[in-house]
Amino acid sequence: MKIGVVFPQTEIGNDPAAIRDYAQTAEGLGFTHVLVYDHVLGANPDRPGGWSGPYTYKTSFHEVFVLLAYLAGITQRLGLVTGILILPQRQTALVAKQAASLDVLSGGRLRLGVGLGWNEVEYAALNEDFHDRGKRMEEQVVLLRRLWTDPLVDFKGTWHTIPDAGINPLPVQRPIPVWFGGSAEAALRRIARLADGWITLGRSPAEARPALDLLDRFLEEVGRSRSEIGLESRLSYGAGDPKAWETAMRDWQTEGATHLSFNTMGSGFKTPQEHIQAIRKFAQVALP
Repeated sequence: MKIGVVFPQTEIGNDPAAIRDYAQTAEGLGFTHVLVYDHVLGANPDRPGGWSGPYTYKTSFHEVFVLLAYLAGITQRLGLVTGILILPQRQTALVAKQAASLDVLSGGRLRLGVGLGWNEVEYAALNEDFHDRGKRMEEQVVLLRRLWTDPLVDFKGTWHTIPDAGINPLPVQRPIPVWFGGSAEAALRRIARLADGWITLGRSPAEARPALDLLDRFLEEVGRSRSEIGLESRLSYGAGDPKAWETAMRDWQTEGATHLSFNTMGSGFKTPQEHIQAIRKFAQVALP
């Protein structure tokens, strides 16, 4: 099982040196990848009608492709993962171009996690339809893979038209691995048909068991098996108990997890240095 870290997107702040120190420490400790969250805009909770989302306009989010490009330039081996990129609120050809460029400049280190998102205000601001985002994302993934593998693409879909054109450079990985988030039944069916892997929510293996059983059934229906896709779990710092971490990692391995990301956000840390110390502590347990 590959062990990575969740970039503390909402808590690390805006100091490039602190972000550099975090990424280089993670790589130096032997973590295999860094997973970053995506949001472009935050809403005002005092807007008419109110707002109850977990992030607001006061929550800092570094743009994922810019952030990962920066991390690519200051590391050498660390895998770069979006977990997840809200794909349907972005232009597909532009995502293909950005992802391919990042993959080239990082030496083939990108894994693109994609999902639907929940923030309708963000969709409206980016001029995309919130209500058909599931079906649109399916077409987007098909098109992304074409754009990453074929020098020229002729494509006519429900939402996309590419008249004999292509991106250059093509990525190192052809195609770039596309993993999906989400846990609703529709999302699990989509994962079974289209995904290279599933990035689970921050749940325990026991809590994820019903969704894993459903995924197994949906995979069988389309002639695939769990051995053909990756499974990324997430483990929170929690109370900082190494024994609890060991138990959770062992349980996730038993469930067939191929990757795990350690999350230090929401643990009461106030400085980037505390997040760095937390991943150091976890590395002593997870990366002996």
